[in-house]
Amino acid sequence: MMAWDCTPGLVARFDSVRATLRGLFPKKPLGRSYQGFIKALMKHSPALLDLLTGHLRQGLKDMAPSHWLCQGWCAFAVDGSRVECPRTAANQSVLRCAGKKKTGPQLFLTTILHMGTGLPWAFRIGPGTDSERNHLRDLLGLLPPRALLVADAGFVGYDLLTAILTGGRQFLIRVGNNVTLLQQLGFARVEADNTVYLWPDKHRKKNLPPIVLRLVELHDGRKPVFLLTSVGDDAALSDSQAGMLYRMRWGIEVFYRSLKQTLARRKMRSTAPAQGQCELSWAVMGLWTLAMMSVRRIVAAGGDPLALSVAAALRQVRRAIRAGPRSPKARILLGRLRAAVKDPYVRRSSKKAREWPHKKKDKLPGLPRIEIATQEQLLQAKACYVKIRAA
Repeated sequence: MMAWDCTPGLVARFDSVRATLRGLFPKKPLGRSYQGFIKALMKHSPALLDLLTGHLRQGLKDMAPSHWLCQGWCAFAVDGSRVECPRTAANQSVLRCAGKKKTGPQLFLTTILHMGTGLPWAFRIGPGTDSERNHLRDLLGLLPPRALLVADAGFVGYDLLTAILTGGRQFLIRVGNNVTLLQQLGFARVEADNTVYLWPDKHRKKNLPPIVLRLVELHDGRKPVFLLTSVGDDAALSDSQAGMLYRMRWGIEVFYRSLKQTLARRKMRSTAPAQGQCELSWAVMGLWTLAMMSVRRIVAAGGDPLALSVAAALRQVRRAIRAGPRSPKARILLGRLRAAVKDPYVRRSSKKAREWPHKKKDKLPGLPRIEIATQEQLLQAKACYVKIRAA
């Protein structure tokens, strides 16, 4: 409820939610101070988070079996985002900044999103200098078997992709000029025109085998977009399906916008790093729970879970909280959540803001470097193939 509350400041937010709970449970004893509450929450958060995230994941599978697969795959989007924290000495010492100019201490949040429903599946939080690749590696065990991970160019890496494949999952990842691919290596049993290999020199020198991949070339209207997938069979994942899934990856960007903009959690309020991480964890859980409540009603009414409007759902929940537990607005809340969907109108003009001075201007990924395998690489690939066959 503190994640849903719009009151600025942690103490004021705690007092606001406490007053609401007093109306809901007039005879229950309630804590009196935010300091006592956060100490208790810090103590019990690990067990509570494990319990609640497991419950929500199971609820997702039970709630929407018809939306479990997307384009024939159990697809998940993954991405990371940084969240600002107060510039206290403790936060600066532990959380550190990400190295960009004029940035303060930050937390790094990596989230895995189920693409069929638009609901979170798992998340990991660390200091601002953490790596989203390491976060994903820690979360791989939570994915169901044969899942398909869809990611942007930041997740390309031999070690990470090998870990994904070793766990029995597949991937679809955008690549740019940050990666060098080989062709005509002769390692795959059957090579097509779009067969490529990821085999960095440092891994090749360790006699590690190349990763056999398929290169998908699309066009976004401005420039070519190159995707790498471990699914070599076009019948299992066609180029058009790959393009559709990559475009649907935008849902995870919408999730971060909902967290930072709609719930106004762009910056944490906690002045200590451990409390800040706890605050962010429960902000994510608040958004996850709100989305689950709403999607459950939308799906029950025969609607599309991806049509959820977090802003509309949040308005209905806040109205019910303000009205009190005995108000008709509170009693019809679940019914109103099924109508918390995006407007169906067709936009006739660009939504892009005319001026946005603080907008990030990240450089778009370039074209991947594709090289023909050398004679030395051919011989080493053959040796790797013979070794694998012998094993």
